[in-house]
Amino acid sequence: MATLVLTLVIVGLAVLLLGVKIFFVKGGRFPNTHIHDNPEMRKRGITCAKDKEFYN
Repeated sequence: MATLVLTLVIVGLAVLLLGVKIFFVKGGRFPNTHIHDNPEMRKRGITCAKDKEFYN
């Protein structure tokens, strides 16, 4: 039982720490990590394989 409680506490703390910006910053949200939204990837001509499937 102690192991289960300790595991739940650790997982809860990890989720809280990963979401600090989302939970505590006004207007905070997860960053968009999709390839087509990354200007450096677009500059290099790297695109998403899904996009190529839909547009060809």
